[in-house]
Amino acid sequence: MKKLILTAALYASAAGAADVPQMSSGYVFAQKDGKALYAASCQGCHMAKGEGARGAGFYPKLAGNPLVQSPEYIVYRVANGYRGMPAFAGMMNDEQIAAVATYVRQSFDKPDAPAVTAGDVRKLRQP
Repeated sequence: MKKLILTAALYASAAGAADVPQMSSGYVFAQKDGKALYAASCQGCHMAKGEGARGAGFYPKLAGNPLVQSPEYIVYRVANGYRGMPAFAGMMNDEQIAAVATYVRQSFDKPDAPAVTAGDVRKLRQP
């Protein structure tokens, strides 16, 4: 009798599994503007004003860092990550990566730095 009950329970659970919604394959940022994206994805490590931090790890400063003034550098790092920094290419679309890269470039040092475009990001994404 126990075998019959277990078998029935297994069939019932398998039949109901088709009705269960599928889980998302990962997180995708909803924010669209650079400041909001920075606050949601970068500020925890690089700090509010881009000053960076040291402690359990090393989080490089963005303010005063000449590397971030290279659109290629910042887009590549945001999209692909580096060492302890996660890659955001799967969590942000081209417009979002361009927005956060532009925000960093213009907010901490060079307000007149040219904006990074979604087209720039598309060219630099790894296949």
